[in-house]
Amino acid sequence: MSPGDEHEPPGGYAGTGHTRTRLPDGEPYGGAPRRPRSSSRSLVTVVGVVVLLIAAIAFANRGGDEPASTEGSASGPQTSSTAASGERPVQTEAGGIPTGFAHDRQGAESAAANYAVALVSADILKPARRTEIVQQVFVTDKQAALEEQFKQAYSKQFLSSIGLDANGNAKAGSTYVSRTMPIGTKTTDYSDSASTVEVWCSGVFGTTGETSTNPVTSDWFTLTLQLRWADGGWKVASFAQKDGPAPVPGDAKASSADEMAKAVEEYGGFTYAR
Repeated sequence: MSPGDEHEPPGGYAGTGHTRTRLPDGEPYGGAPRRPRSSSRSLVTVVGVVVLLIAAIAFANRGGDEPASTEGSASGPQTSSTAASGERPVQTEAGGIPTGFAHDRQGAESAAANYAVALVSADILKPARRTEIVQQVFVTDKQAALEEQFKQAYSKQFLSSIGLDANGNAKAGSTYVSRTMPIGTKTTDYSDSASTVEVWCSGVFGTTGETSTNPVTSDWFTLTLQLRWADGGWKVASFAQKDGPAPVPGDAKASSADEMAKAVEEYGGFTYAR
């Protein structure tokens, strides 16, 4: 893999030398005023919830009043392409990253979702931890080149520009945040030996602390992972990142720096499954 390949180091930066975070208007961490929710909007929301509850209760109480449909009975219930499978993705992990995904399309999508979490994490900025991630996630023949690419992208100068030291740690009293939440996956190409999976993600990025010039903000992006079946598991051969799809921002009030730091420390992550 050469620098010209379609590999954009993630971690909220896309290899461009700048952070994904954008400074809000006014003071960091919600200093800017937000418009209040209108009473009419609140009323519509309440009415909508009540209607949904009534519909759910009515459906639950139908019992045997109507004959069950036999459509699709021969092959079981038909689920949409976005429905969760209910299958357990893995039973083992290595270096904090799930491993042992099934050798099928579903296993490839589960692997891609969990690899996205690792690749766009605070750990990817820490040289020692980054080496472990690269060795766990990527195919062997790509690891050396990618390690060098990450090293150049996340240089000491770059880390300093976002308030981190050479080891990727925030200064005392601050916490660097980079948490990724996969929203869904889509396989665009699949074979027993290779798969291309898109992972639609939301995430939070930035540095907590009252004096931070890089406050925690949210983002939406899509990672495209080229996977190979190698060494008994799905491994990443290459990846690319693009912005969106992103919804219209809501009007939730921004939390304080202390609240964000506490949330990151107290709320653990998940193993994602297709």
